[in-house]
Amino acid sequence: MNRLHLAACLFAGALLTTPAPAADDLKKVAAAIDGYRFEFPCKDPMPENPKPGADGISARMTDDPKTNDKFTDVKKFGGEAGKRYKVTLRVRGVVEPMMYKDGQQVGERFYIGGVPNNKTYNIYQLTVSSPKSHFFFNRDDKVGHRIFTIDYTATIEIEGGATLTLHGDGQNGHMITNFAKLVVPDIAPAPKPFNGQFIQLDVTDVVEVK
Repeated sequence: MNRLHLAACLFAGALLTTPAPAADDLKKVAAAIDGYRFEFPCKDPMPENPKPGADGISARMTDDPKTNDKFTDVKKFGGEAGKRYKVTLRVRGVVEPMMYKDGQQVGERFYIGGVPNNKTYNIYQLTVSSPKSHFFFNRDDKVGHRIFTIDYTATIEIEGGATLTLHGDGQNGHMITNFAKLVVPDIAPAPKPFNGQFIQLDVTDVVEVK
């Protein structure tokens, strides 16, 4: 076989080979949650000089117990049914502390499984239908009139076509305001502080589980 014929065979073989999905293509399967924001805005404008530790009324407060200071968004994960994906999320925001129990703490703020362990502070939760699991994002050892920024990554597994339920619950119509005027760099409304609390989820990586 001469060199020209060998090169032609190698080229034909390359055309028949299906390339592995590029990283950017895999990230598209998680588009439903990429950039998602949990938001608890304050009802009243932020004062010029907020009182340290001040609480405020949630703009999500209603007279209906079923909707008072809570919200739920349901989304569908992409990908192929039967395939499982490891999704890495960058979790950033301004939050108050919340306690959880009967699950697994990972790092300082991320919590896998379990249940809320307080009846008044804000809950940020993501539930995955398959593999069945749920996660919380603002874990702390104790609650209190504190506010802080978060910025960490967490990797979770999601099956193709799974249902994703994103749930926020302020529980009592009140929140610890952003009295320190904390700002998360590169996250809207930066460089201005958000008047309330929020968490933004950004997908940084998706890998198919083999």
